Amino acid sequence: MDDYVLDQTDLAILNLLQRDALLTNKELAHQLHKSPTPIYDRVRRLQDLKFIKKYVAIVDHSKIGEYMTAYLQVQIKEHSKDALLSFQRDVHAFSEVMECYHTTGGFDFMLKVVTPNMNKYNDFLLQKLGSLPNIGTLQSSVVISHVKHETAFSL
Repeated sequence: MDDYVLDQTDLAILNLLQRDALLTNKELAHQLHKSPTPIYDRVRRLQDLKFIKKYVAIVDHSKIGEYMTAYLQVQIKEHSKDALLSFQRDVHAFSEVMECYHTTGGFDFMLKVVTPNMNKYNDFLLQKLGSLPNIGTLQSSVVISHVKHETAFSL
């Protein structure tokens, strides 16, 4: 079913669930003016086909403790397929790396890194990232404040 085409109801379900994953099938059906059983079937199909990858709770980190976020641009020395895949596998294992993007431009990757403080960020750079082969230039941008953070995008 790789060629499954989303219809307007599927898109509406995805839009609603992106904003509130706790909506029940009954609530979804009410908002979409449908009956709950077909909505249940559609949600299950969207999950089975991996349009919905997972459900998560978005935690307010400011209520838990101090954390700092940095965006780290990484340029690697060698650009062979094996080198690129090796870097991706290595950073995937680092718990501090929340997101990793292979990018165009002057840097090869952009990482979103979250640590409790600057000392732990420095440890991450030296002990983890710095221990990887093939690391070239690094450039960090530390987040001063979060102005906007959305997880849902319009479909």
